[in-house]
Amino acid sequence: MSRSPILTRYSESGAVPGPGGFPSAETPWHFGDPLGEQRAAARGVIVVDRSDRAVIELSGDERLSWLHTISSQHVADLPDRRSAENLSLDANGRVEEHFVLTDVDGVTWIDTEGSRGEPLAGFLKKMVFWAKADPVLRPDMRVLTLVGPAAVTGPVADLLEIPADADVYRAGDLPETHHEDEPLGFWRRMPPLGEDRDLPVVDVVVPEFVLLRWWEALAEAGARMAGSWAHEALRVAARRPRLGVDTDERTIPHEVDWIGGPGEEGAVHLDKGCYRGQETVARVHNLGKAPRRLVLLHLDGSTDRRPATGDPVTAGGRAVGRLGTVVDHYEWGPVALALVKRNVGADVDLAAGAEEPVSARIDPDSVREDEHVQAGRAAIERLRSGAAPRDA
Repeated sequence: MSRSPILTRYSESGAVPGPGGFPSAETPWHFGDPLGEQRAAARGVIVVDRSDRAVIELSGDERLSWLHTISSQHVADLPDRRSAENLSLDANGRVEEHFVLTDVDGVTWIDTEGSRGEPLAGFLKKMVFWAKADPVLRPDMRVLTLVGPAAVTGPVADLLEIPADADVYRAGDLPETHHEDEPLGFWRRMPPLGEDRDLPVVDVVVPEFVLLRWWEALAEAGARMAGSWAHEALRVAARRPRLGVDTDERTIPHEVDWIGGPGEEGAVHLDKGCYRGQETVARVHNLGKAPRRLVLLHLDGSTDRRPATGDPVTAGGRAVGRLGTVVDHYEWGPVALALVKRNVGADVDLAAGAEEPVSARIDPDSVREDEHVQAGRAAIERLRSGAAPRDA
């Protein structure tokens, strides 16, 4: 992406760009006090520039029914001003794309990682065929994110006109500006972040020509300017993965907790079919377990060394996983998300890193066992035991 206008505006007054190689390097990494910015989110509200997100406009009368047939989420009847998370899988059920969609006044707005904007738009165009759907990449649209309890109450919520009863994935129009002939943008609530997943999140999607105006208005309403460091740390604490950082080319949805409909804050609806990769999703859900799972790692904070995304996680010198996001948290110190083999327990001593690994331990609270009764497995056990079918 090109350099964010917000980073350009504030570069001489404290805005620090992201580290090289980081997906959000062209947006502010912090404004001089990265740990203080995280604390501000826990106590009030911060506003984060997420202009690295790519935005796609999807129009056409059949846009939702068509999207429903080529993706993992149930969106055919998505109501107006509601959002959902969605995936595109390959034929083997591996995650290729993760995106958020919001339907507003007959247009579906899709946003995803900046590096995936063109590939996703290209895939959607290729799959249109005769459907009345028209996906167009919109580089002029930008995303801001508010995090913290004061994002949904008080002056900030009043500014955005967010009703008190707005639940997750609810969306609404932004107040009108003087440019009535231009798209004004919208706000939407997203799943919460933070250690206890109790910090409300609101995205604001606006045209670039009003980006700075909204940024300054939100700051004047009480939102503290914060960088992507704060957002990443709070996201890691909530164990919410980021495509291409916490996932690799082998990731399947069950490994990163992307299973569930919009009401479950998931991206894969288990009561729908007709999408590429559904066989793998159904097989894992009904018969097996995912080979890996996403966990939170606490890293050794006694050294200044930090491992990097993609580095191996080892146990006794044997590779058992890969690192995703690595970031310093304001309370926990250095932490990371990692995909590790399912049989690696929270009591196992780990090392994280390639050349000079640091000690690591799995946060036991991040290990979530899938205890649902698998229909296929239960049927096999009944056959093995000679029990009569339930409907006999």
